Amino acid sequence: MVGAGLGVLKLMRGVRQLELHRLILALIIFCLLSMAFLAYYVSNSPKIKEAPPLPFSDCGGGGGMSQGASAAEAGGGPGVQRAPLFLPPRQGRLRQVKAVDNSRTEPVVLVFVESIYSQLGQEIVAILESSRFRYRTEIAPGKGDMPTLTERNRGRYTLIIYENVLKYVNLDAWNRDLLDKYCAEYGVGVIGFFKANENSLLSAQLKGFPLFLHSHLGLRDYRINPNAPLLYITKPNQVEQGSLPGDDWTIFQSNHSTYEPVLLASTKSSEALPHVGPSPLRALHATVVQDLGLHDGIQRVLFGNNLNYWLHKLVFVDAIAYLTGKRLCLSLDRYILVDVDDIFVGKEGTRMKVSDVEALLNTQSKMRALVPNFTFNLGFSGKFYHTGTDEEDRGDDMLLQHRMDFWWFPHMWSHMQPHLFHNVSVLAEQMRLNKIFAQEHGIPTDMGYAVAPHHSGVYPVHSQLYEAWKSVWSIKVTSTEEYPHLRPARYRRGFIHNGIQVLPRQTCGLFTHTIFYNEYPGGSKELDKSIRGGELFLTVLLNPISIFMTHLSNYGNDRLGLYTFESLVKFVQCWTNLKLQTLPPVHLAEKYFQTFPEERDPLWQNPCHDKRHKDIWSKEKTCDRLPKFLVIGPQKTGTTALHSFLSLHPAITSSFPSPTTFEEIQFFSGSNYDNGIDWYMDFFPFPSNVSTDFMFEKSANYFDTEAAPKRAAALLPRAKILAVLINPSDRAYSWYQHQRAHQDPAALNNTFHAVVTAGPSAPRDMLALQRRCLNPGAYAAHLERWLQHYQPSQLHIVDGALLRSNPALVMEGIQRFLGVTPVLNYTQALMYDDSKGFWCQRMEGGRVKCLGKSKGRKYPEMNPESRAFLAEYYREHNMELLHLLNRLGQPLPSWLRQELQSTSWS
Repeated sequence: MVGAGLGVLKLMRGVRQLELHRLILALIIFCLLSMAFLAYYVSNSPKIKEAPPLPFSDCGGGGGMSQGASAAEAGGGPGVQRAPLFLPPRQGRLRQVKAVDNSRTEPVVLVFVESIYSQLGQEIVAILESSRFRYRTEIAPGKGDMPTLTERNRGRYTLIIYENVLKYVNLDAWNRDLLDKYCAEYGVGVIGFFKANENSLLSAQLKGFPLFLHSHLGLRDYRINPNAPLLYITKPNQVEQGSLPGDDWTIFQSNHSTYEPVLLASTKSSEALPHVGPSPLRALHATVVQDLGLHDGIQRVLFGNNLNYWLHKLVFVDAIAYLTGKRLCLSLDRYILVDVDDIFVGKEGTRMKVSDVEALLNTQSKMRALVPNFTFNLGFSGKFYHTGTDEEDRGDDMLLQHRMDFWWFPHMWSHMQPHLFHNVSVLAEQMRLNKIFAQEHGIPTDMGYAVAPHHSGVYPVHSQLYEAWKSVWSIKVTSTEEYPHLRPARYRRGFIHNGIQVLPRQTCGLFTHTIFYNEYPGGSKELDKSIRGGELFLTVLLNPISIFMTHLSNYGNDRLGLYTFESLVKFVQCWTNLKLQTLPPVHLAEKYFQTFPEERDPLWQNPCHDKRHKDIWSKEKTCDRLPKFLVIGPQKTGTTALHSFLSLHPAITSSFPSPTTFEEIQFFSGSNYDNGIDWYMDFFPFPSNVSTDFMFEKSANYFDTEAAPKRAAALLPRAKILAVLINPSDRAYSWYQHQRAHQDPAALNNTFHAVVTAGPSAPRDMLALQRRCLNPGAYAAHLERWLQHYQPSQLHIVDGALLRSNPALVMEGIQRFLGVTPVLNYTQALMYDDSKGFWCQRMEGGRVKCLGKSKGRKYPEMNPESRAFLAEYYREHNMELLHLLNRLGQPLPSWLRQELQSTSWS
């Protein structure tokens, strides 16, 4: 019995242990399931977030005020009286100021920088470039020669800017006198900056001026003096509340009537400043002053800091306008268009709901009171309609219910990148699906504007996209951020291709992932900083027309799109006199190219030199089909013979012949350029070995075509350049005979001497022939233009006379210049043909293969009168060529040495 009892106890103990183990296991499983459920809930459920941020409500406080500051603290708002500014109007004094007249100067700014790497110098240049103002930078000379300031009784510069004003005031007496006389005579103003450093005195007089500088100050509460004459864009009577960044500010003091404060601030401390002298509590001190020219006849604007602070950039733009008599100045009109990409596209949780659409409509209504005609422009891909949550799908429906309240433009039906489609028909079919969707849902289809997903196919150009857009949507306008490159944004430009106007598109700091205010990259202060005087504000300030890219997700969740643009518009209207307005895309394009007609013609870049461009370029295309060198001419110097000799080399391949211009493509020099680089590359084969194969093209009119060097360098920056030069007198005569052979009436009806000596009153066709005879022979001028875009090491001058007499020797030098292998023995490859009078290809059996009948024509010798006239005409041009070749270290052609030796001025 006892044994049985023990057995029962052991059994019960074992059951209890087993139940305990099971209980522990169950608890572990329960904990794991709870954790998994919690993780799933956190990652997939909507975030519990604060209400969307409110846009700026008034002008009080500017960028220095927190969103919770009151109107009273800001010095503004209803019922609050602003403190008066420091100065009453002094119209009697201002009437003495001479109106700026620098009409005898070129509209170019001369910028003296401390170094090519200095930050302030780069910021000055960035503003000039953004405004499309021409400029030249020079390292500021403390001593030494001043750049040439005049040319033919005209000033070369309309404005002088010194990054460091001390370099200006401390110029040696000779250069200072030279510069001041130039400024006084030509009405040229000066802008200077003084940025205190550890070596700066606390107080000093500016050398040669009745003006004192007091440095290393901390300031607050920035004000604009409404009496400053330079104010144009800047709106006065605003107060930027709060401390200014840093304690290295400089203020200006003077009793002379020539100085008018522009920006003023109070010191951070109410204590008297020993180096400034006694001043009343919260006295205002000038940090930017305008010199009205009453002291020495030269108007200036001086800044007591750099351009880091946003208000300085605004006043700097006004200073440029004022000191150039508004010659370098944009109008007050600013056109903005806000594109909302990816309508109906986006994953669940990021799309617009009914309340978001209501907010979109409400904000659009409020914006129209501030910006005439303001309308959100919605870009759609119909395939993704109703692919969100039920709540988001109702948001889709509400957008369509109010479709006539917005403007609309198409993306692709499936939001695919157009450059992935190589067949125009397939690409057009994708567009038709989107158009059918639009027609079924009543979306307007006649806006004439479209945007490609990820800007694919717009630039670099995918010709199939342009064709499909025109055939399906009758597109007239598109926009991209990629031309010529995404960064820096100030270089973005427009162009026209295949009848479609391409406008530059601007980013605004809002991307598909920026949907929550408190999660903005770098913090919400970064977004507010961009709006309040930062990058977004400067985009509007410096661009007369801005198309902004935003996304559907920016209008759901925290609605950052609404916050950003309502705040931006209010900030612009608080601080500037700019007139904001909106136009539909087609009208916007008309306005853009009226303002910037020089941008109509594109400048094709090499897609392989920009990773972003390569990513949105067809994989079927390759930059390996672009040439490694060019034969640029000029015409009638032996370029066709050189082309034939080069083509004999086993590693050198010429372009395919053109049906209209034969061995010449003439891409960079005329209307063929409008066809784009796809058309150009079709003239070249796929190389069998990229590293050893040398493809080239010869177009002899590249040499003297003004646009050719810039165009060629944009697409082929690493190419080598061959130019063939003969005596320019012989070249002119050869061209005349060439035109006679082609039955040009001007050549048939006039002697060569009559053509080259014709005066300006001669018939138009005769003068046209004269230009083509004479102008290409100004060799140095044309070569200098090529050297503005190519390094001297990329240029090889071929002696055309030597090419005719000893081509093997010339070809040996060309092979060395190109670095081509193997080296071909042209002594064996060529043979002189007595009947033709020039060298030809040696064939088997002692036969020769020569150029056609049009080459090597026989015609009478040039008469002595014409040769004497041309020798005198080209004398200076040949001297310039001599100096250029000596500078480049290139040997003188034999004909040039002979020409110099035969004249008394050699």
